[in-house]
Amino acid sequence: MTSTKRDALTIVGLATRTSNDRGKADKDIPQLWEKFMAENALNRIPNKVDDTLYAIYTDYEGDHTKPYTIVIGCNVAHLDNIPEDMTVKMIPESNYTKFTAKGDLTKDAVINTWMDIWNTDLKRTYTTDIEIYGEKALNPTNGEAEILIAIE
Repeated sequence: MTSTKRDALTIVGLATRTSNDRGKADKDIPQLWEKFMAENALNRIPNKVDDTLYAIYTDYEGDHTKPYTIVIGCNVAHLDNIPEDMTVKMIPESNYTKFTAKGDLTKDAVINTWMDIWNTDLKRTYTTDIEIYGEKALNPTNGEAEILIAIE
């Protein structure tokens, strides 16, 4: 867990609205990932800066117990020719606390890290939190993903 500042991002991808109520996010988020992969969304996103995948949690109605939006997508250089079924989210430069999920990213590594986050006393802003799946996540069954939590 370290503090870091992150430059602004423009994420384009597929989105869904969910909450951490029992049976909601644990169903909705895997379904969104499945849809992202099944629809070859990575290759449909134009103007990508690179192939790093982002899962952003935004539009919180309160804290982590309230509804929010998740967008899975990529950082883009500009917004020309965005497909109609995709969502655009502008994330301003912000301060974050960085966590690292290690292990099987397709199973419990990410959710276990989130459970650790929920049990911290971080002064969260509930603006936008970010999961980053870069080169260390290329082998998702034994990989690493960064989780950035927006802080005051």
